[in-house]
Amino acid sequence: MKKALILGVTGQDGSYLAEILLEHGYQVHGMYRKSATGNTKNIEHIISNDKIFNNNFFLHRGDLADPTSIYRIINLIEPDEIYNEADQDHVSWSYDMVGYSSDITASAVGRLLEIIRQINPKIKFFQPCTSNMFGKTDDNILNENSKFNPQSPYAIAKTFAYYMCNYYRDSYGMHVSTAILFNHESPRRPIDYLSRKVTKAVSRIYLGKQSKLILGDMGASIDWGYAKEYMYAVHQILQLDKPNDYIIATGVSHTVKQFVEKSFNYLGLDFNKYVFSSPDFVRPTKTSTLVGDISKAKKDFNFDPKVDLDKLIKIMIDSDLKSET
Repeated sequence: MKKALILGVTGQDGSYLAEILLEHGYQVHGMYRKSATGNTKNIEHIISNDKIFNNNFFLHRGDLADPTSIYRIINLIEPDEIYNEADQDHVSWSYDMVGYSSDITASAVGRLLEIIRQINPKIKFFQPCTSNMFGKTDDNILNENSKFNPQSPYAIAKTFAYYMCNYYRDSYGMHVSTAILFNHESPRRPIDYLSRKVTKAVSRIYLGKQSKLILGDMGASIDWGYAKEYMYAVHQILQLDKPNDYIIATGVSHTVKQFVEKSFNYLGLDFNKYVFSSPDFVRPTKTSTLVGDISKAKKDFNFDPKVDLDKLIKIMIDSDLKSET
């Protein structure tokens, strides 16, 4: 039985990964930090299953800010694979928390890789990266060789993490892979993310619990995908014989306005009656339209996303309606 450690198991991506690895017969260990102790709803269905919890699924207290806890957990578990889904992953928050974002999203990855090298350099490691690393670009489609030009502290930190992973792979021969994940959404997205803010508001407006939705730049165009599909891809990446870097995306972009309009249309509502714009929600720096080229992932492990934007919106709104009723 393979053993995997998921750092940040309570989040959107970490919780989907836990389900996928359990499906594949893994013994799964998840690290969660103190601030997440009251926020285990994404894995509550696993924790509440007596046949799984503390049999095939285990939780460990730790934090990327505390190297001693990371060392203790890895040394105790002796995992075959480690998935780092724990960081400060919100662009807007990174503007106000530059130091924290730099430490947890960037420096912590270097500490983590060095701990793995010291304990067992044969452990396979996965690091998620972000399309925000491309920032402002003239390229219409972005691939693994496209130039980085990050436009936020979060994106800069992720770029650091990406190069640190490449360094440990090239210098020490470690099985370290990354995926540059384009926007990936689900009902498990926190409410302060755009996609979830929209679908939650649409559901509440439909039920008469909310009267309006205030957003920022409606013209931004985004390559949106389904988080669970992307986590299946992440697992496949670590099963490859050779570590590598991949773009994980849909290859199709839609504007925020299109996302909003489709969301309201799904419940038969006219978005013009409810949606308003405010400069308070506009980022201090903008990125270009970022669309991913997934040809390398398709070639190496047949990555072929099936959930388009309409299906994604349906998944999210159906879930939000259920939680509101």
